[in-house]
Amino acid sequence: MWRNYCQSCTLPPLERLVRSTGASFRRPQGLYISLKEKGKILEVLKNWPERNIQVIVVTDGERILGLGDLGCQGMGIPVGKLSLYTALGGLRPSACLPVTIDVGTNNDRLLNNEFYIGLRRRRATGQEYAELLDEFMTAVKKNYGEKVLVQFEDFANHNAFELLAKYKPTHLVFNDDIQGTASVVLAGLLAALKLVGGTLADHTFLFLGAGEAGTGIAELIALEISKQTNAPLEETRKNIWLVDSKGLIVSSRKGSSLQHFKKPWAHDHEPIKGLLDAVKAIKPTVLIGSSGVGKTFTKEVVEAMASLNEALSLSLSLSHSHKHTHTSTHAHQNFYLTVVSIIGMQKPIILALSNPTSQSECTAEEAYTWSEGRAIFASGSPFDPVEYNSKVYVPGQANNAYIFPGFGLGLIISGAIRVHDDMLLAASETLAEQVKQENFDRALIYPPFYNIRKISAKIAAKVAAKAYELGLASRLPRPKDLVKYAESCMYSPLYRSYR
Repeated sequence: MWRNYCQSCTLPPLERLVRSTGASFRRPQGLYISLKEKGKILEVLKNWPERNIQVIVVTDGERILGLGDLGCQGMGIPVGKLSLYTALGGLRPSACLPVTIDVGTNNDRLLNNEFYIGLRRRRATGQEYAELLDEFMTAVKKNYGEKVLVQFEDFANHNAFELLAKYKPTHLVFNDDIQGTASVVLAGLLAALKLVGGTLADHTFLFLGAGEAGTGIAELIALEISKQTNAPLEETRKNIWLVDSKGLIVSSRKGSSLQHFKKPWAHDHEPIKGLLDAVKAIKPTVLIGSSGVGKTFTKEVVEAMASLNEALSLSLSLSHSHKHTHTSTHAHQNFYLTVVSIIGMQKPIILALSNPTSQSECTAEEAYTWSEGRAIFASGSPFDPVEYNSKVYVPGQANNAYIFPGFGLGLIISGAIRVHDDMLLAASETLAEQVKQENFDRALIYPPFYNIRKISAKIAAKVAAKAYELGLASRLPRPKDLVKYAESCMYSPLYRSYR
């Protein structure tokens, strides 16, 4: 039931919903706050009929899915996300508040559309924008308290990073595009290690796309490697490379107009323009697409990933073989295990994360066919199973819905007052643990979605445990069994039978 419901709240149905909001508008499904309400936002919040709000999902509609600026027609995003909070994370519908901040739109098509329901003006920026958002965040905390979770959704890059950095120390805030995407992708990578061998620190990562998703994923990978190896974060970032619209991000670009959130990824290397050249130079074992541009993982790129990893595997195997020629039996056993692990690295990990389906960097069929069935593949949009050389491959979907409902539930049941990066790592590790051998046998790096409520409860329990461990939980005493407690807190739409 939940799986079918979830499909109606994700792409492409959600894409169709937000595109047609103006023409099909019947009644408001959430709370609209515009520049006209400046100075009265607390009063507007008090007009919402429900008082016990636990989660607010808010957008300003500037970067909706892969569709761009949809202004206040972006309300379908908060509504859809909160529907998933209820369906997959068990939050009561009455405790959820969808909000759209209407600061105008730069979309001429909407401004000239007679059915557009938002402010007919260009987007507010700078101080005008910042003051409205600050009033909103202050009013939320005053009206609903310290423990209400505010999830930022589909803000443009420049605002997304600034809002998260500004309010993370003072509010319970979470950005699904930056942190949720990062957590679900890290979970897939941790699970994929069972198929390719080695640790995260053994791998080299190359991203196409250096926006909210790309830099967020990269940072969480670096944090996890730092946690596993005790190496400084500055050191663990060095095996992670990003390509943006201008090419490989390298140190020589720091002096130009490189955005601040890209600067940690500017490493020493000669400039490279194209993705294919970057693949050949960096020799990544993991290729991740978050560019929002379709068909960018071309046949040449995927074939290069496959051949480079095969060559890397052979080189490492021969190197280890030479080192262990005159060693003991015990050392030979260790060498055998090492070689088995290295041989796994013949399988390149390719994640085409961009949405909607038309913007995916490549399809599942392309990834499996061009890599001759060796790729470990997952995507942001769903793809059907692929048959190649008489074997059926089932592509995984790196869907944020695996993470954010359980993550939010964990914050709520613990009474957390702040979000910490260790909570995101705990959520990723927990999701990775849910992938079983029968899933690996089908090259899946995510668990089946039909079990999502149990998965959400386990994620909630680990997130809550981390909140208690870090001293960020306010709900005391701590429940003895957090999984059972999470399950007991989950809302289910069960109704009494009448004859």
